[in-house]
Amino acid sequence: MSHGKIREDKTCLNCNNEVEDRFCPHCGQENTEPRQPFHYLFTHFIEDFTHYDGQFWKTLKYLMVRPGQLTKEYIAGKRQIYVAPVKLYIFISFITFLLPAFLPSGEKHKEKETISTTIEQKQIEKEKVKEALKTIQDNGVISAKNAEKAKKIIDKQTDSIKYDADEELIEKTFSKENNKILGASNLKQYDSLQQKSGSAIYTLSRPFAKKTFELKEEGLSKEEIKERFVETFIHTLPKALFIYLPIFAFFLWVFHNKKKWWYFDHGIFTLHYFSFFLLCILLFMVKDSLISLLPQHGIITTLNRLASIILFFYLCIYFFIAHHKVYETRKRISILNGILLFIINSFGLIILLIALVSISFLMIH
Repeated sequence: MSHGKIREDKTCLNCNNEVEDRFCPHCGQENTEPRQPFHYLFTHFIEDFTHYDGQFWKTLKYLMVRPGQLTKEYIAGKRQIYVAPVKLYIFISFITFLLPAFLPSGEKHKEKETISTTIEQKQIEKEKVKEALKTIQDNGVISAKNAEKAKKIIDKQTDSIKYDADEELIEKTFSKENNKILGASNLKQYDSLQQKSGSAIYTLSRPFAKKTFELKEEGLSKEEIKERFVETFIHTLPKALFIYLPIFAFFLWVFHNKKKWWYFDHGIFTLHYFSFFLLCILLFMVKDSLISLLPQHGIITTLNRLASIILFFYLCIYFFIAHHKVYETRKRISILNGILLFIINSFGLIILLIALVSISFLMIH
């Protein structure tokens, strides 16, 4: 119940009817002072979820451990005992993306391995070996067939080295100690390396490299750029998920009986599933934050990975259980539809996430 101070005047401020108790019998408004301390804005918001007969906790319990039950009961008309779907989603979204700012984190130090040779050096070595093979072949020491086989082996080894070098470049790019982007200190040098290497990683990463060099010219360090990116990403993610809500519901509408199920029903299912999805993200963040404070022993690392795997699989299985319980189709049809919907929406969310990461980075200023 609200802790706002009750007015001495018994006239309701909303409808002017007489109020005998705390709430107006005509309009239901609480007869409290219109002006309250600043913190009341936040405590009143929280109380809306928690004080009416455990409405929030019952909703949360059903959402987490009874897949589909909350949606089923809401569609059936049982709505007063649960938090409304939109209100629930907004509240969980608010908590999920506000809490990380207050979570503690420990520093993790990882040893970096370095490769002494570069792609260019390996390319030169490759050409030298091929020239030597040609000389040996011309002198009749080995046959043309064996020389060709040797060249193919060299090409394979070089490609493997090039792949390892690409991995190292990416790793160094995200390293705090290294101030270069894929081995380049500026855009001109980057373009030169791109032309010499011919690697697709340079082509795909160029817009991000260009943006990074621009930010560095403005005086930002790599760590500051990373912090701004994370901040932009966190602020954009809830908006992106909210945009995807009607798309998710649309695919549900496509796969189900349109006479029996309204788009509204699919919207309720989607809001509840996305609320659960956000809660899982929150659990992942809290778990990782707590783990980062503990010493990195083998048993702790194993338990952390096990918890992550369990939570991930529950997130996936939850959808199939909720889908079957709500739509009550035959088991085989439910599984088939569930698999198709899961694949389509996973693909859609991945595209959305890639687009989000790209846009978030390019929007940094």
